[in-house]
Amino acid sequence: MKIVDVRTDVFHYTSYSSKGATGHAHFGSGKRVAHAMLRILTDDGTEGFSFQHPEQLSAAILDNYVRPVLIGQDPLARERLFTEMTHRQRRAGGRFNDRSLNAIDQALWDLAGRKAGMPVYKLIGAYRDKILAYGSIMSGDDVPGGLSSPDDYAAYSVKLVEAGYKAIKLHGWFPPIAGAPDAQMEIDLCTAVREAVGPKIKLMLDGYHWFSRTDALKIGRTLEKLAFEWIEEPMDETSMSSYIWLADKLDIPVLGPETISGKNRSRAEWVKHEASDILRTGVLNAGGITPSLKVMHTAHSFGLNCEIHGNGAANLALCLSSSNCDWYERGLLHPFLDYEKPPEYLRGLVDPMDADGYVHGSPLPGLGEDIDFDYIEANLVG
Repeated sequence: MKIVDVRTDVFHYTSYSSKGATGHAHFGSGKRVAHAMLRILTDDGTEGFSFQHPEQLSAAILDNYVRPVLIGQDPLARERLFTEMTHRQRRAGGRFNDRSLNAIDQALWDLAGRKAGMPVYKLIGAYRDKILAYGSIMSGDDVPGGLSSPDDYAAYSVKLVEAGYKAIKLHGWFPPIAGAPDAQMEIDLCTAVREAVGPKIKLMLDGYHWFSRTDALKIGRTLEKLAFEWIEEPMDETSMSSYIWLADKLDIPVLGPETISGKNRSRAEWVKHEASDILRTGVLNAGGITPSLKVMHTAHSFGLNCEIHGNGAANLALCLSSSNCDWYERGLLHPFLDYEKPPEYLRGLVDPMDADGYVHGSPLPGLGEDIDFDYIEANLVG
């Protein structure tokens, strides 16, 4: 079996989220946006698929950095192909980044699962078939009745508990919201939610990533009193020394790194220097399933949990294949967003949750996405 082509289908679908000035997701009223489906095709007809923003899968990226590595090669040689593509990143000047690499790696894993006729998480080596989800709430906004106040968050958190969630992660307010970021705003938010949901629900905070050390410590001390599970990304992660300092001063676990570059190697440095109590990886920021598995195995070797950043089929596969991950991040959630409705290009959710708060692995071969190819064909751009 050899790879004969790599191509993308760019199409439109309706999105109900938007990116703020700092790149954080907020609720959107619904607009048509472009998305890209990557296809890796082989000479025996087996294909692998993944989705990514069209800019990350442009013709220039595929022509210069992807096709020269993949065409004519065995698609099951994922480790070798991944290594060769990472070498090409060095001379790409940032054009071939980890988000692009992630899409290629996901599609190769999807192809392998489809070829084997089994889900990717079982191809990796399943640890379980279901995992508890935490409801990951969107960043704060100024929408009346949305997420505009601590009371809004508290009321919505109660609804999430009623829906079956056993844990909730909060994202506070970021620019351009007036006054943000502000440590006291984060404290007021966390306090209101804890009072609303009671002591049995697990709570986490994903903090604004540019807080100072003193503000991060102030927030962390409050979270300890409120019995939160962890504090995540309260400071710029390029300063590993700041996280070493914070982890040493707090009893609450510090989780990270989330968005730092360097894939498994940078995360190994965090383990070596004890910069976090819980390690963090995910396909989007670490470059795919292949490097994320390396991160999770490194954490396991040092007795650390490794929680997965973000939702989606590939991240769910990582959660189900690992013993040192306690939660699946389900979201992002908002009072005005119907998360239970799949995007138009899929026939069903990749992460349906049962009444007890568990997300189950899909029995479909590959990553488990039930792609609506007819919809994509009917909504192609150009």
